[in-house]
Parts: sequence; structure tokens; C-alpha cells
Amino acid sequence: MTQARRHEPGGISIIYEDRDIIVVSKPVGLLTIGTDREKLKTAHFILNDYIRRGNSKSSGRVYTVHRLDRETSGLLVFAKSEQVKRFLQDNWEDTEKHYIAILHGNLKEKEGAISSYLAENRALRVYSTSDPSKGRLSHTAYKVLDETKGFTMVDVNLITGRKHQIRVHFAEKGHPVVGDKKYGTGENLSKRLALHARSILFNHPFTRKPMTFDTGIPDEFSRIFHRLQG
Repeated sequence: MTQARRHEPGGISIIYEDRDIIVVSKPVGLLTIGTDREKLKTAHFILNDYIRRGNSKSSGRVYTVHRLDRETSGLLVFAKSEQVKRFLQDNWEDTEKHYIAILHGNLKEKEGAISSYLAENRALRVYSTSDPSKGRLSHTAYKVLDETKGFTMVDVNLITGRKHQIRVHFAEKGHPVVGDKKYGTGENLSKRLALHARSILFNHPFTRKPMTFDTGIPDEFSRIFHRLQG
């Protein structure tokens, strides 16, 4: 019989937990890890606090495997040891990651892929470059799920995981993510960035069995898309 948790982490939902990993759903507005300006309001800090307060399955600390932008919601995987972290990161290219995004405009090709070398300038803005020595090769596959006049909902298969990759690739194609204040159109059509890390598939670091987690399309996204249709 599973022992009830003595403490629940505030502001974040645990999807799955065992002795090796914790899979959580991160809300919009929460950093994955701390910065010089913000160290406490992060998924990493919240989960470390959760472990320190005690749980039958938890001990030690958590280790960051990957990140989501503050403005992006969805699934995050944390490791419970350095060894597990290394295993997951060493096999990250084999991890399948899908996102839901609402884009400005309608895509001519309903299914395809975007590839470019991504670099970052001194203003911390990511952009594509034709010079392989300046950027990292990045691949974003997509499939249209629904569309209306002026807007499209897509499933995104993030083949590589660079900073701001999805946002930059679609913005440079003329279809920025709705609500993107950095790479978008400047129109205030959504209070949040319409980008959500929906699903993730990877091999468990101990059992090596495939693990799949899927939040589905958030109700909030359906509401945003319905409102844009009007």
C-alpha cells in the first residue's frame, strides 16, 4: 500500500514519482531553475523543499534534466541522483517530446519540419544563422491539429531542444506563437504564451522500460483557440 504524502509541493503538480525520477506539470510563470534575480520561485526549489520536508519515496535532492521557459507550461522530468541525471541527458536525443502550440496564420504545409542553425546574440535573443560555426543545428517537426481563419493549432515534435527553438522557428516562418512577447507580433491576444509541453517518452533509467506521460490538450488552450475563432 502506498503511503500518503506528508507534504505536497506548492504551485506544481506531481504526475509521477519513484525512487529515481519525478515527473511534474509546470505552470506558466514558474522558472525551471533559479537565476541571479530569482532563486526561490522555481520548480527546482519547490521540489527540493518537497523532498526535504519528507516523503516515503523521496530522499536527498533533485537534479535538473531539462528546462522549460518561464512562459511555457507542461511536463518536466527531474532526477533524484547525479547518475540518473547523466543517464537521461546522455539519452536525451532518443527522448520523444511533443508540444501543443497556437500559431498566428495558417500553414501552407499541414505537416513538415523546420531546420536551421540557432544562435544567440548579446541581447539574449535567439535567431537562425546559415553559419554552422555560429549556431547549433536544430530540428522542429510539426503537424496541424486544427485551424481557423488566421490561427492554427499544431502538435510539435521537438527533435532537438535548443533555447526558444519552437518560438524562433515558427516566428521566422511568419507564424509566431500566440502570446509571444519576445518573438511575436506585439498583439495582446492572449495573457499567456500558447505553448505547452504536452507529452514525453523516455526509457526509465533503472528498469529501461519505456515511460510515457501525456497531459493531453489543456482546457485553457481549447478556450484560447475558441476565443480566437470568434
